[in-house]
Amino acid sequence: MESSTVIEPGPGTAFDLRDLWASRELLGFLIWRDLTVRYKHTVIGVAWAILQPLMAMAILTVFFGRPAQLPSDGIPYPLFAYAGLLAWTFFANALFSSSNSLVGSGPLITKVYFPRLLIPVASVGARLVDFAIAFVLLLGLMAYYHVAFTWRLAFLPPLVLMTILLALGGGMFLSALNVKYRDVNVALPHAIQGLMFATPVFYSTAMLPRDLRSLEGLNPLAVLIEGYRAALFGRAFGWPALVLCAVLTLLFLVGAVVFFQRMEEQFADLA
Repeated sequence: MESSTVIEPGPGTAFDLRDLWASRELLGFLIWRDLTVRYKHTVIGVAWAILQPLMAMAILTVFFGRPAQLPSDGIPYPLFAYAGLLAWTFFANALFSSSNSLVGSGPLITKVYFPRLLIPVASVGARLVDFAIAFVLLLGLMAYYHVAFTWRLAFLPPLVLMTILLALGGGMFLSALNVKYRDVNVALPHAIQGLMFATPVFYSTAMLPRDLRSLEGLNPLAVLIEGYRAALFGRAFGWPALVLCAVLTLLFLVGAVVFFQRMEEQFADLA
């Protein structure tokens, strides 16, 4: 008679903070693994974290900034575009990486128990390293264009935190769904591409009709990117939209955690 081993958590839930804290060293290892795997056989390594938004900024400036004369709220267009791309690139890459994280970690999931939530969290954390590297270039661009640093920069960390939580919520939900339905991996790049055009990454909301501007307020990414630009360039914040964005982000994160918990027992069988 063959014996079988069942890998399962101990008492508690998938979102036991004490369990996650006890596994912090494993989280660090998973983040390092994601970084090394991604850049292992590249020539310029982590410099791709800068080149990706930089090349996109150059393309947008050549085709949209000068010829189309898109409004940029009085900010030099390359700087305006790079600020939007910095936030967008982090979110899009974190969402895509975390949505595929469970499927890519199938052998690890089936061998030992650890908080499965660490896997999408590590994917988002690895992209945060890219964000930090690319942010250094943004500071250099601000100095080059003689943009003054203001006290509003103090609001940047909460905005980054909200972006992390939004990407993590989406990553947890989609990674759990992707384990069962691999269509997610096929459809997500197209959805991300469409979402980019619905978000003021390379254009200002000032050019939109009033009705569309109101709808943009329901897009958390649009609110966050506008918040990034306000913090970086000393502009006024849209506080009602930011508060609503924070509330929706937290509710979405809680819902994603609940969904992740319900799907977790199937991961070892399906991953």
